[in-house]
Amino acid sequence: HTPIIFLTAIGKSEPEVFQGYAVGAVDYVFKPFVPDILRAKVRVFVDLYTMRHQIEAQAAELERKNRLMDAVNKELESFSYSISHDLRAPLRGIDGFSQALEEDYANILDDQAKSYLSRIRHATKGMNQMIEGLLDLARLSRGDLISGNVRLSELAQELIAQFQQNDPQRQVDWVIAKGIIVEGDTRLLRSALQNLIGNAWKYSSKNSKAKIEFGVTDEEGERVFYVRDNRVGFDPPLAQKLFVTFQRLHAAKDFS
Repeated sequence: HTPIIFLTAIGKSEPEVFQGYAVGAVDYVFKPFVPDILRAKVRVFVDLYTMRHQIEAQAAELERKNRLMDAVNKELESFSYSISHDLRAPLRGIDGFSQALEEDYANILDDQAKSYLSRIRHATKGMNQMIEGLLDLARLSRGDLISGNVRLSELAQELIAQFQQNDPQRQVDWVIAKGIIVEGDTRLLRSALQNLIGNAWKYSSKNSKAKIEFGVTDEEGERVFYVRDNRVGFDPPLAQKLFVTFQRLHAAKDFS
């Protein structure tokens, strides 16, 4: 790791200079020399060594963090599947027995009891959806990126058709830009677009003239894609919570 500078009064021929470099010299200086220039050369090589040492240390730290992240992701995946199996079994039992009560004892139960059973089944369904969300989150964080051409306009149309099919009574004015093609991972872009359009669909549900747009604009030479709607909006100071897992900006009683 020690740089070598040859300093000599003789041997200025090219073969001797090349021989000096061949045995490991980083520079070759002839007398008479200027001390300030020699000191500057030494300082450059010292700085280069220091920077290389820092880069190696940073690379080692990055490798350590990557190994730690892999371990955390594996733990998350294991935890998610454990939750899936450990929680789903009792949920299936609760839902199954509630359904059996509704069907087998319908002539005995009064309306209030039937309402209680309906609420139990609704709660178990919501819990099951949360478990599915945890599993989806784990899958997204563990999958390999597969890049390719993604037709975002067609993907948006496909997602819109799904939302409209689930609630055919809703009237929404859709404005979808045509021909948008990007380079990216189809699975991740679908997930992102599904969440954004899904939020627009949900939070504009109380607007009788709902309008949802998907398009692209240019900002400082870069394409910026957006989902826009005329929904209820949110309190700006809460914006940092928008993309945090399990955070809500509106009460459950206002929006499901």
